[in-house]
Amino acid sequence: MRKVRREVEAPADLGTEVIGIPEGTVLELDLRLEAVMEGVLVTGTVRGRAAGECVRCLDDVEQVIDADLQELFAYPGRKPEGEDDEDLRELEDELIDLEPAVRDAVVPALPFQPVCRDDCPGLCAQCGARLADDPGHQHESADPRWAALQGLSEVLHDEKEN
Repeated sequence: MRKVRREVEAPADLGTEVIGIPEGTVLELDLRLEAVMEGVLVTGTVRGRAAGECVRCLDDVEQVIDADLQELFAYPGRKPEGEDDEDLRELEDELIDLEPAVRDAVVPALPFQPVCRDDCPGLCAQCGARLADDPGHQHESADPRWAALQGLSEVLHDEKEN
C-alpha cells in the first residue's frame, strides 16, 4: 500500500453548464494505492474549488468540492468478474490515468442547481431586476383575460358613487 498526495491542474470541461472547476486550477488529490489480485485499487479524495453562476440570479458562485474516489485499475489482460469492458480501466505501461476517474468523482459531486444563498429570490420575470436588491419589487399588470371584468368593475364603482 502506498499513500500519495498530489496537487495537479484541473483538466478542461470538469463540470456542467452552470458550475465546474476551471481549467488549470489546483486539484488536491489525497490517494491510497493498494495492490490487489486484479490490479491496483485507488481510493481517496479529490478537493477543488468550483466556480459558476447562481441559477436564480446569475451571480457568481464559488464552492469547495470534496469528492470521494474509488477505482480499480486492472492489470492488462485481467478482467475482474462481473466487470464490463466499457467500465474497465487498465494500467497502461504500469501507469495510471486518473483523469477519467477524477472526472467521474467530481462531476456528480457538483451541485445540480447552484445558488448563491439558499433563500436567493432570483430575478423579476418581467424586467430582470434582482429581487434581492429590491424586496418590494412588483409590477402592476392585469391579466388580459380579466380586462373586460376590470372595466366592468370600474363602471360599477362609478355608478355606486353617483
